[in-house]
Amino acid sequence: MSSQDTNSVASSIAGTDFANLFGVIDKDKVHGLNLAVPEDAKTVIKPWDERDDTEKFADSGVDDQIIIHVPFTQNVRIKSVLLKLGRGEHAPRHLRIYANHPTIIDFADAESVKPQLNISLLEGEIGVIEYPLRVAAFTSITSLSLFFSEAVGEEVSRIYYIGFKGDMRSPHREGNSRLEVPTSHAADAPLVDKVTEKTAGQQTTAR
Repeated sequence: MSSQDTNSVASSIAGTDFANLFGVIDKDKVHGLNLAVPEDAKTVIKPWDERDDTEKFADSGVDDQIIIHVPFTQNVRIKSVLLKLGRGEHAPRHLRIYANHPTIIDFADAESVKPQLNISLLEGEIGVIEYPLRVAAFTSITSLSLFFSEAVGEEVSRIYYIGFKGDMRSPHREGNSRLEVPTSHAADAPLVDKVTEKTAGQQTTAR
């Protein structure tokens, strides 16, 4: 697959947090379901310069399913999700994303409500991976619920970092406050279920 291939659903992040939406996440209201330590939901919402930290993470509790609910302080357009996940037996393989639920969905809801997006997650990655979204489905977002499941070891899923890229849409600004996304083609890439390879030029992490 060439570096110009726009069918890639994921690519390694290298560079700036210019479009990182960390500053508009309502971090005090981030919470989760089925966490070994409930407060750990907040610890995976980190600034970009702490993305590689492995001392703070969230593990699932009674099984390998985790729901993390992330509210924003203003309407945003989400272009991609940034994830650093556990490896080996702790690596979740599936993510469902639900948009604009006023309160966190529970696991019963997750089985009956159609998500805005299903993603098969890459396995064995060391660094932060960007998963582009269909922008049309995430144009006016106030909150996202992320449902991780299907850990390799079938017992514990681990999350180190969750972030987002996109545009902030403040009513106090004239028009849209549009931020450039530096990853070429990432925001508009067609969604495919899973990427099994990336070019050396896209990878920034050692295996």
